[in-house]
Amino acid sequence: MSTKSTPDSSPPQGSLSREESAGFNSQVINYIQRAAATGLYEIRGLGAKRHLPHFDDLLFLGASLSRYALEGYREKCSSKTILGTRFAKKPIELEIPITVAGMSFGALSANVKEALGRAATEMGTSTTTGDGGMTAEERQSSKTLVYQCLPSRYGFNPDDVRRADAIEIVIGQGAKPGGGGMLLGQKVSPRVAKMRTLPAGVDQRSACRHPDWTGPDDLAIKIKELREITDWEKPIYVKVGATRVFHDVKLAVHSGADVVVVDGMQGGTAATQVAFIEHVGIPTLAAVRQAVDALEDLNMKDQVQLIVSGGIRSGADVAKALAMGADAVAIGQGILIALGCNAESYVQKGAHLSALADYHKIGTAPGFCHHCQTGKCPVGVTTQDAILEQRLEPLVGAQRVRNYLKTLNMELTMIARACGKQDVHHLEREDLVAVTIEAAAMAGIPLAGTSWVPGRNGF
Repeated sequence: MSTKSTPDSSPPQGSLSREESAGFNSQVINYIQRAAATGLYEIRGLGAKRHLPHFDDLLFLGASLSRYALEGYREKCSSKTILGTRFAKKPIELEIPITVAGMSFGALSANVKEALGRAATEMGTSTTTGDGGMTAEERQSSKTLVYQCLPSRYGFNPDDVRRADAIEIVIGQGAKPGGGGMLLGQKVSPRVAKMRTLPAGVDQRSACRHPDWTGPDDLAIKIKELREITDWEKPIYVKVGATRVFHDVKLAVHSGADVVVVDGMQGGTAATQVAFIEHVGIPTLAAVRQAVDALEDLNMKDQVQLIVSGGIRSGADVAKALAMGADAVAIGQGILIALGCNAESYVQKGAHLSALADYHKIGTAPGFCHHCQTGKCPVGVTTQDAILEQRLEPLVGAQRVRNYLKTLNMELTMIARACGKQDVHHLEREDLVAVTIEAAAMAGIPLAGTSWVPGRNGF
């Protein structure tokens, strides 16, 4: 009788099987065991970690024989961008179509807010307040400042609305559409608490919807109120988290928005439930197409501007968003990383200091940190700690963010020239192809080497 094992035979006695279950892998097991031990859901910062179709799945068709390219050293490519041309008396005029997304004082330190304002001013673009109101540091350093009106109304001040250059009504955020913001007690310093008129050291939760409206009719009323107190000068943005984008964009336009901001699920957050970050919303790639389709369906593409956010990282990402129909992008996580987020070291008054020990204290390491909610940021970005926040000097941070934005815009104009465009806003869908069926279907872009767009014309 043969003693050789067969494929169906049991493993030899004493051996161990290391095959992991697809449905109940180590991450799922850890999640279940943690939930069973604590009875609590997990909260963290930054954005989705799961793989999703993204701008990396699109490629540009550069010029060759059927198109001619522009020479970068002697032929200009404009990146000027104007936002809010529909009703506002004073539209926003930017040098680049890359803006700084809304990130609150509370989530970020006052030094960071100042650094962002300085960098945006130097690059001729805008920054955004986020929840919790306007800080003096940000207003003084920002030539162009967008003031957010959020469901919480924390720190909301009509006088500050008048001091802003544009107003952004936030309906939802890409990392947590349908959910409110969170600021845990360890980040609620006395100054943050005073601005928000809430007790210091206590967890603060923002409402998931605005208290004074239940639908687009009420939104239209609120937009008119804001226009009246600003004498119709300021552009009004409406920001939505990417879910039912086609209908949400249409309703925002009908309500009177000058600009619509669509935030995809790859967008970050200072703190929210992991279930929101990973399981609610749709990818930015799909959201852009639906937003543009809505504007085109209303014949409003040239009247209402579209800003896209959620996982924008590089100049190539910016170029692809513009080619798909966006007028500008907003960046959050990329800005934080430019400031030093997840870096192994940071610079403080010219001295090179190791941050590794501080990462280890919160149980993580550079490249893996998503602990924005703790207030113990090793590089002084997402903290209110009086000592930690000094690790980010405004001038140093401003220089790093300026360099990052400058690089993005150089990459954007380089790609536009390669496609034969004298203006970055002349990039179009015809310049793009997709390399995966999923991306082709979501973006409405032909699969490379074919004219096939999955889901179109019954195929």
